[in-house]
Amino acid sequence: MTERERVAALVFGFFPAQVVQTLARLGVPDALGDGALDLGTLAGRTGTQPDALARLLRSAVGLDLVSRDPDGAYALTAGGRLLRSGLPGSIGNLAQLFCGDAVWRAWGALEWSVRTGEPSFEKITGSPAFAHIAADPRLNAVFTEAMAEGTRMAAPGIVAACDLTGVTTLADIGGGNGTLLAAFLDAHPHLRGILFDSPSGAAETVAGERCEVVTGDFFREVPRADAYVVKSVVHDWDDERATAILARVRAAMPPDGVVFLVEPILRDDPEVLPDQRMLLMSDLNMLVCLGGRERTQDQFVDLLTAAGLRLTGVTPAEGSGYAVMRAVAA
Repeated sequence: MTERERVAALVFGFFPAQVVQTLARLGVPDALGDGALDLGTLAGRTGTQPDALARLLRSAVGLDLVSRDPDGAYALTAGGRLLRSGLPGSIGNLAQLFCGDAVWRAWGALEWSVRTGEPSFEKITGSPAFAHIAADPRLNAVFTEAMAEGTRMAAPGIVAACDLTGVTTLADIGGGNGTLLAAFLDAHPHLRGILFDSPSGAAETVAGERCEVVTGDFFREVPRADAYVVKSVVHDWDDERATAILARVRAAMPPDGVVFLVEPILRDDPEVLPDQRMLLMSDLNMLVCLGGRERTQDQFVDLLTAAGLRLTGVTPAEGSGYAVMRAVAA
């Protein structure tokens, strides 16, 4: 690939992203399931215009998401099956969230965010991202499942990286529907869990009977527990508010308590930045959507210190891209 071809692929990269999102949004992968359908049947099941759907499917064939047999029947490829709902490894809701209307338009205003340092999401929608999501039941369901999709794949590595010796109660702060907490409870039969999130965030919990669901505002107060896991929360917020969350955890935890801060760690070294492209794009997504950021290890240490916590170890969560930062009271 020439340099021109490489840069051109970046320029037109949003085209296939919308093919993926539209397939998921229309329910094409779920309609096809494990079988094959002709165009007319598929158009009827998805409420689409047949000729336009045929053009979308032709592009999907070119992207190796869908196959078409000589009789004109369509079926999912291995890649396309990843867009089905509820299957292990699925990213269908992730596609709908990050390539959907509000986030899509926020990225379109990246220039504005870079000029102002403010999230364009709020400028475009008129409300902060989490408030906008909570106000739309369908979007809230997509958001919750999108977060769960990523967590399901990361959970085994995160659970293995957390030493819960002596811990009887684990609180998952900002834990969504409890996907990660459920993995901890499955791995530790003695453990009792506390799922803490906003009322909309903690809806449809899957954490099971050994889990207590507590709703509230983590900027004000969090429940008391022996240990805390805080995953993919701190990166949503600027330094002041991220510190406030960690400070609430510090205030609630017992003297011998422990915090497991789970985030990817950015290595701000030009030599390794090409290997962190997903994390770099996530950092810009935090800029346009939430006003948060991805951080280096030194920046995480600064947050922990400001919250009255001390970093005692960093363990990579295998197979996930996350690091588990263990912290105790300073």
